[in-house]
Amino acid sequence: MAELVYDKDGRLLFTKEMKEEYTILMPQMLPVHFGMFRQLLVLEGYKVDMLNTNHRGIIDEGLKYVHNDTCYPALLVIGQLIDAIKNGGYDSHKVALFITQTGGGCRASNYIHLLRKALEKAGLEFVPVISVNLSGLEKNPGFSLTLPLIRKLIYGMMYGDLLVNAANQVRPYELTAGDTDRMLDHWQSKLIDSFQAGRGMSRKQMRANFDAILADFETIPVSHEEKVRVGVVGEIYVKFSPLGNNNLEDFLLSEGAEPVVPGLTDFMIFKIFNREVDVNIYGGLWVKKKFCQIFKGYIEACQKDMIAALKKTRFRAPGTFEGMHKLVQGYLGDGNKMGEGWLLTGEMLELIHSGVPNIVCTQPFGCLPNHIVGKGMIRRLKDDYPNSNIVAIDYDPGATKINQENRIKLMLANAKALAKQEKGKELVGADV
Repeated sequence: MAELVYDKDGRLLFTKEMKEEYTILMPQMLPVHFGMFRQLLVLEGYKVDMLNTNHRGIIDEGLKYVHNDTCYPALLVIGQLIDAIKNGGYDSHKVALFITQTGGGCRASNYIHLLRKALEKAGLEFVPVISVNLSGLEKNPGFSLTLPLIRKLIYGMMYGDLLVNAANQVRPYELTAGDTDRMLDHWQSKLIDSFQAGRGMSRKQMRANFDAILADFETIPVSHEEKVRVGVVGEIYVKFSPLGNNNLEDFLLSEGAEPVVPGLTDFMIFKIFNREVDVNIYGGLWVKKKFCQIFKGYIEACQKDMIAALKKTRFRAPGTFEGMHKLVQGYLGDGNKMGEGWLLTGEMLELIHSGVPNIVCTQPFGCLPNHIVGKGMIRRLKDDYPNSNIVAIDYDPGATKINQENRIKLMLANAKALAKQEKGKELVGADV
């Protein structure tokens, strides 16, 4: 059994011996993306399980160890991890936990300390916690984000964004229920097989895979009915995670809407861009700024490959990060970067400009940054775009699902009334 090793500050380290013996538990935020991230980590020699649990017990477990005024995603992630150790059939002395740290001013960078405190309260202080970050915040002998691994994870993110984008545009219209999910499973398996064979890990191969994925999704028989498109934005965890947003996308589908969810890529570029902004505003090493520019440029080039592939098909393509950054000028400055910062407002602007004025803005109750750049910007957007139809939905341990869904139903009713009104105007114009 691996010996427990601590650093000079008393932090329990994840050692090289643990890499051989321990299973690392990873919270799930994006099922498709994280499934590929998991496989890429397995290929690097790590034993990783992704947690797909979604039940009330996770919230109850989180409430035992995290104050209910603390950020809701922290409560969910910590609750899910501790629930898995207690009830997932694992040997608690042979598991480690993954948690991300962005290094920004958001409370998310402190989840790791809350998690360690929770483990101590639960009598699990011997479980190592691994920080996944690009800021050098914490290091462990048994885990490192090498440049080759980072490059592979970027490709996994791009594939995830493309697959989810295509699936969201097909699923609401499929003639045979389940066709889209079967195609999604097929391509996830195919991509994982290619990872194992060492393929799909170059931009040239990625572009070829993009074309093949989209060609396959175009073969799915669909109806041509018109449905209300609804954008989903907000704090990154509750925006993406079915556990965090009470299965919001499934609910929108059940109400006859097409969910439009901006991908993970813009968020990652935003986080790298913020390091560049720090140097511009506060000063710092030009080398750091240059590295960030090169890193950001590489991901932006991959994003443009994805956009180009989508534009060759019948599918709608998202805009570029650069284009979104231009849209937000005059609304928020680059220094507004706590939480999702100006990116959240930028995503709403991009949705409105791309013909999706109906938006659900998801946010953890009490998340001050997102209340400012989300709910706080709705009036300004409504003034500039009178047809925008945005509802802000709070998520926390005490929020009732029925109340959240009723507010979304009201937004959908407004959306359908506006669509009918616009259709009437078009018919009148055609008669004239």
